Amino acid sequence: MLPFYHLSIFFQRVAQEPSLNPTHISLYIALFQLWTINNFRNPVSISRQEVMEISKIASRVTYHKCIKKLQLLGFIDYKPSYNPFKNSQIYIVIFQ
Repeated sequence: MLPFYHLSIFFQRVAQEPSLNPTHISLYIALFQLWTINNFRNPVSISRQEVMEISKIASRVTYHKCIKKLQLLGFIDYKPSYNPFKNSQIYIVIFQ
């Protein structure tokens, strides 16, 4: 799937989901960028600090709330590591 097509479907789904706000969108775009850098392979190894910097999210509480919401709505699959020395894993869900 072409990246612009994936993003087009993402924004269509966002428009239909009233509970999402700009912070969720910013977080998803940051994750999408890391997925792009990873040549569209799943999973993507992420560090919370890096994703927060890219998405411009300043609060850890907001970050975790948004990442859980994106997972709940089926945009991503999030596998936290709970280990400060090991990155978490994100699977970008391929839209059909």
